[in-house]
Amino acid sequence: MSVAGERNESVPSEKNGPSDKGAGEGASDVDGLIESNWEEVSLGIASSNAVLQVVDKFDDMNLKEELLRGIYAYGFEKPSAIQQRAIIPCTKGYDVIAQAQSGTGKTATFSIAILQQIDTSLKECQALILAPTRELAQQIQKVVLALGDYMNAQCQAFIGGTNLWEDKRRLELGVHVVVGTPGRVYDIINRRSLRTNYIKFFVLDEADEMLSRGFKDQIYDVFRTLPENIQVILLSATMPADVLEVTKHFMRDPIRILVKKEELTLEVRSFRFLQILFRQYSKLLRYYRFYLYIWQKDQQFFLAF
Repeated sequence: MSVAGERNESVPSEKNGPSDKGAGEGASDVDGLIESNWEEVSLGIASSNAVLQVVDKFDDMNLKEELLRGIYAYGFEKPSAIQQRAIIPCTKGYDVIAQAQSGTGKTATFSIAILQQIDTSLKECQALILAPTRELAQQIQKVVLALGDYMNAQCQAFIGGTNLWEDKRRLELGVHVVVGTPGRVYDIINRRSLRTNYIKFFVLDEADEMLSRGFKDQIYDVFRTLPENIQVILLSATMPADVLEVTKHFMRDPIRILVKKEELTLEVRSFRFLQILFRQYSKLLRYYRFYLYIWQKDQQFFLAF
């Protein structure tokens, strides 16, 4: 049976979100920056051109107290545009497509949604995140661990080049969130090291990049091992035909949210500037320590004579 067939048979009517018919053409443009086909369902509106609900404070998102502590400890003060619009539908169980560039806060968006819904008392993998590169997988792991610090949430990255025995041992100890590259994730599933029975969330981060790297077969293989009622969140900077094909096979009436390039706000740009400044400072500090070490060695050499 095809993946699409498996997905469609498992769709309960009450789980379906608003129809995405016409979302591409008729999506609303909020403040000229955000487009979406979703409005708060409790309002009884399921229009493809509905105005997207905006929640501009983390405190108003009904998040766990421990999660809120992790969010503020991480340095967030106010949700970014995509976080204001995507966290709520993600936590409500809808399949979500978020088309956003790097730097818009997309990683924290799905990380917060996952952490809000997992049960940390259950020592099983409940969320699976696929990423195209080792570096991105490790970055996502750090974000999940930081945001979930006060929840004692466990997240592990599984990437090529690591010891398979260590990967298996880590899973046996209990991991709530697994993030990794498609090939390694499918490998640990195929080896029965990773049990998929309890997985409720499946995230495809930078889906266009993954597909361009030839991971399509591995992504489909991983999806076939997951429970039928899985919630899917897909993030992609672009929406080429192969990404749209994935959304049709994997997702049920997904909510679509578009963050345009202009949404790289002053705060994001400032944060990036501070990151660059800090990296330059770190380099200078290393050079200073190196030259100080050489100078001290020279002084010791002269003193010896």
